[in-house]
Amino acid sequence: MLALRKTAPRRGLELCDAAAPVLPGPGEVLLDVTAVGVCGTDLHIEAWTGNYHFMAAALPVTIGHEFSARVAAVGADVAELARGDRVTVMPSVTCGSCAACTTGHAEACRSRTGIGITRAGAFAPRVVAPARNCIRVPPAVDDELAALCEPLTVGAEAVRTGEVSPAHRVLVLGPGTIGQAIALAARHAGVREIVVAGRHDAQRLATVRTLGFERVVDVADGTLQDALARAGESAPFHRVFEATGAPEVVPDALLALAPGGVLVISGIHERPATVDLTRVVRDTLQIRGAYRASRATWADVIARLATAGDAYRPMITHRLPLARALDGFAIAHAREASKVMVFPQA
Repeated sequence: MLALRKTAPRRGLELCDAAAPVLPGPGEVLLDVTAVGVCGTDLHIEAWTGNYHFMAAALPVTIGHEFSARVAAVGADVAELARGDRVTVMPSVTCGSCAACTTGHAEACRSRTGIGITRAGAFAPRVVAPARNCIRVPPAVDDELAALCEPLTVGAEAVRTGEVSPAHRVLVLGPGTIGQAIALAARHAGVREIVVAGRHDAQRLATVRTLGFERVVDVADGTLQDALARAGESAPFHRVFEATGAPEVVPDALLALAPGGVLVISGIHERPATVDLTRVVRDTLQIRGAYRASRATWADVIARLATAGDAYRPMITHRLPLARALDGFAIAHAREASKVMVFPQA
C-alpha cells in the first residue's frame, strides 16, 4: 500500500510502498483510515528537529497520528467494537499495567508508544491500533471532523490545565491548529476576552478570524508588547497560552501576564527558553505544561463536534489525497495553510 514514511534519521519523508497490515492481533483492530491531518509534530519529524531524534530506533515508520477510521476487522478478545464502526483514535498507546495506567491516569504512562511516531501511523490506507485507543464517533461527526479530535483535545487540555474561568482575559500565542484549538476551548469555557497573536502568519490569522475571533494581532517584526499596544490590547492577561514552539516567545509571554497569572506551555521546543524567575516570584506567576488529554476530554470534544461541528470546520483549509501528501507538507511548512487534511482512500 502507499504510505508516507520516515525512512532515515535525517530531513525528509518518503511516499513509498509499504506492507499492508492484514489481521489485527489480540486486543487490536484493523482500521481503514478515512482522514488524517498534517500536524506540527509531523512537520518536526519531517525536518528531523532535535526533539524527535528518539524516533531513530523505530525507523522506518509510517507517520500520522491525527486521524479517523472505520473498523475493518477486530482481533481476539475485542468485544467493544465491530466491523464498520467509525472511530477516532487516541495515538498514545499505553502499557496498561503501570501505576498510572491501573489508577485511571493512563495519559501519564511512562512506557507508552506513539501511533505515527514509534509505531505505524495513519498516512496510509490501513493501520492497526489497540481497540482501547479507539473511540466511536456519532453520525453527526463526519470523517474530517473526527480527525480534528486529537488537536482539539490538546487545546481542551491546555484550557483545563490553565483553570480558565469566564472572567479571565486570555492571550493565545500562535495561530496554528493548537492555538486555534485553545481559543475555541476557551470560548467554550465562557471566556469573552480572547486575543490571538501570530508573527508574519497572515493565512492562519485569517483562519482565526473565520473561526469568529476578531481580536487578532500580527506581531510582525516588533515585540509582542508593542504589537499588543498598537492593537489596543496592552492590558495584562490572566492566562497566556504558548502554542508556537518558539522559546524566544516565553519571556514576552511572561511580560504579558497580570500578577498572579498563569502561563500554559503547549508548544514543543527544540531549545531551552530564558525565564526571569525573579519576576515569576515577585508577581506570583505560574508556568504550567499541558500535553496529552484524558479519555473523558476526548468524549467532551466529540460531544462538542456532534452539536457544533461546522463551527470547527474552518480550521481545515486544504484537502488532499494521500498521493499528494508531500504537497500538503510543503504548504504547511510555508504556513500557507491552517490544517491540511489527507484522505488515504481517495
